[in-house]
This record gives sequence, C-alpha cells and structure tokens, in this order.
Amino acid sequence: MTVSARDMAAATPATRDRYVDLLRVASLATVIAGHWLMAAVSGDGIGNLLALVPPLQVLTWGLQVMPVFFFVGGFSHALSYRSLARRADGGPVYAAFLRARLQRLLRPTLVFVLVWTAAAFAVQLAGHGAGGLTGAALRLVTQPLWFIGIYLAMVAFTPPLLKLHERWGWGAFAGLLAAAALVDVLRFALGIPYVEFLNFAFVWLAVHQLGFLRADGRIRFPAALAAAGLAAAAALVAYGPYPLSMVGMPGEKVSNMAPPTLALLAHGMWLVGAVQLLARPGTAWLARPRVWRGVVAANGIAMTAFLWHLTAMLAVYAAQLALGIGLPAPASAAWWAQVPVRFLAAAALTGVLVALFRRFEGPGRAAAAPGSGPRAAAGITLCLLGVLGLSMTGLGGLLDGHSAVLVALPVTAPAAIAMALGGWVLVERSASSRSVRLRG
Repeated sequence: MTVSARDMAAATPATRDRYVDLLRVASLATVIAGHWLMAAVSGDGIGNLLALVPPLQVLTWGLQVMPVFFFVGGFSHALSYRSLARRADGGPVYAAFLRARLQRLLRPTLVFVLVWTAAAFAVQLAGHGAGGLTGAALRLVTQPLWFIGIYLAMVAFTPPLLKLHERWGWGAFAGLLAAAALVDVLRFALGIPYVEFLNFAFVWLAVHQLGFLRADGRIRFPAALAAAGLAAAAALVAYGPYPLSMVGMPGEKVSNMAPPTLALLAHGMWLVGAVQLLARPGTAWLARPRVWRGVVAANGIAMTAFLWHLTAMLAVYAAQLALGIGLPAPASAAWWAQVPVRFLAAAALTGVLVALFRRFEGPGRAAAAPGSGPRAAAGITLCLLGVLGLSMTGLGGLLDGHSAVLVALPVTAPAAIAMALGGWVLVERSASSRSVRLRG
C-alpha cells in the first residue's frame, strides 16, 4: 500500500531532524538547477557556460553543493548504522546496513542505466549517435553518476570511520584533512604521479565525517568552521595552483573536482558551517505542516529527479531543434532570455519522468541480518566501480568498444554495467532470511 506524503508528514516523530531532510532536497535541487544553467547547447554539441564566460565561475562557490549532500549522508549513515546495531544486539550488521542503504539508491539508478543503454543501442544500431547533439547526449547523460559511485564508497566505509569518529571525534576529521593536504603537496610540490587520486577518498570522506560530528551535536561553532573554510578556500585559490571554479572546466590542467583538491575540501567546510548557521531558522520554518509535507514529498522523488533531469533538459533542446526554433549562441542576450522558458520546460518534463519512474525509489523490503559481510563488501565494491566506470565511459561507444581508464585499468560501458548489476546481486544475496528493520 502506498503511503501519501501527507500521511508520512503527519506520522513524523518529534525526534526526527527535519532540517537534514531539507538539506538533502535543497542540495540536489541546486545541483539540478546548476546543470541546467551550465549546459551551453548548440547544434554542434554541448559546451559549458562557465567556460564560455569565465567570470561566472564564481557562481560555483554557491552552486557546487555536493559537499552538503555528502555531509547529510554522514549524518544519516551514523544514525542508521547505530540503530541497526542496537537492534541486532551485538550481532554482525554490515551486510544488512549495506543492503538497506543501497535499496533506494541503486534501484532507480540501475533502471535509469538500463533504459538509457537500450536507447543508446537502438540509436547506434541505426547508425546515429556519433556526433552532434545526440553524440554529446550519450556522453553526457551518465556523467552525474560519479556522485552515486562516491556515495556508495561512503556507505561502504561508514562502519570503520564511525568507529574512528567515536574514538577520536574531531581528530578523525583532522586526520582526513591532513591526508588530503599531504596528497596535494605530493602532487603539486613534488610531482608524484597518480597520488592525486587518493583525494577521491580523503576529501569526500572528510566531508562525510562532518556528518558524524553533526549526528553527535559536536559542531558547536559553525561560524568558525564557515569562516575558516571560506578563508582557506580563498587563500588556496588566490595563492595556490587551484582554479576558481569548484566544478571541472573543459581544458583546464587542474580541476578542483576530478580528482578533488584541498581547495574543494575547504569549500565543503564553509558550506557545512553556513548550513549549520541556518539550522535554527530552518527548523522553525519546517514546523509549518505545509512546508514539511512539501519536503517529505520531495524527498520521496529526489533521487529519481536527479537521475532524469539531464534527460529532460536534453529533450527540451532536441524539441527546439526539431521544431525549427533557433538555438541562440550560448551566453548571448537571446540565450539568457530563453533560460526561464527552458527551465520551466525542463522542470515539467522532469516531473513527467519522475511520475514514470518514481516507484523504483520507494522503500524496499526489510533489511536482513546478519548476512555475509565479505559478500556484501565485494558487492558494493563492484557497484561503485561499475557506476564510476559508466560515469567516465558514457554510452556513446557501446558498439565500438570505447573505454576509459578506471583505477589504472580500461573499462567499457558494457563491463561497467555488468559490474554494477553483479554487485547489486551480491549485496542482495548477502542477506539472510531473518529481518531487522532499518530506519533513517
């Protein structure tokens, strides 16, 4: 039986931290709006508005809010793992934790991947998809999946890092911060090759660790955290080898995003401090029943909307071309005049896609315990490698063996999809038949 958002909102316990739910929705909504704005589409393909108008790159200091999503993830993972551990009464819970956290994340993701893979095969079998808007779309549409791959890694590392947090508190965060800084020193000062890829772990896990600190009420001076992060980010960009943009720019030798840098971690610190400063008024606002119902409803479809928002945007541009409506030069006055109309059309199409696919984001079955921890660990490893690999390869070379390098090894899109599907099966089968429900 489907439970309405109204009923879920009415049943919300008084102890629930509603502000975290708002942050989850707001961060994904901001990312969606940022992607719609940055896509500079012409008849020849898809560019980046921020590369065409470099002064606009300062906007990424507000639009790059993925650190907030990962911060919220740390908070939720800490509560969920502890809740499951209490109910298991000392028994092994790793497999159950992974399975429960992955259900609402991987199901809609794999459906998205399979639908787009089928479409990509059809297009390429028909002899299309090599160039123009279609080719660019097949390369672009899977790129946002990188965040899901990183998020899966955070889920996998939650138990050991939560133990470090419980023992060292802020010291665990400081250790990850120091590790990220050391990686950048080795990278930029000493020129050691490949060491920069370690910061995919150190930077994002440090932000995730801040979520643990929030879960225990240990971010007591958010203004100091925000000020320190903002000052550090500004200094690193002004005097270090770091670019202004907090998202990757085509053609740049150094990106703050891929792989992440110390500057991006400092950016994440100031964002976390800033949203913590807004927690009290935000919580008061969420006490209004209508507002909270809206947040509950949005949380139920947020991942589906994120997965399909680029599809909607690309469909809007394709419709313009099909109808003979000219595509103005990106960043021109005519282009800016069309932005509100494109946003409204993309939002409407995203709503249609959400209505079609939202059922795959619904709550899954009860989590099972104790299950096989090694099997679950192998499964989530395959999942994250598959999702990350697909984000790099895209779907434009399914028939010609196009590959990308993932952890020093080439991977094709079919291989990445197989890894993700195989990993999902392993995680599902890691659970035993006894059930323990996981909240959060």
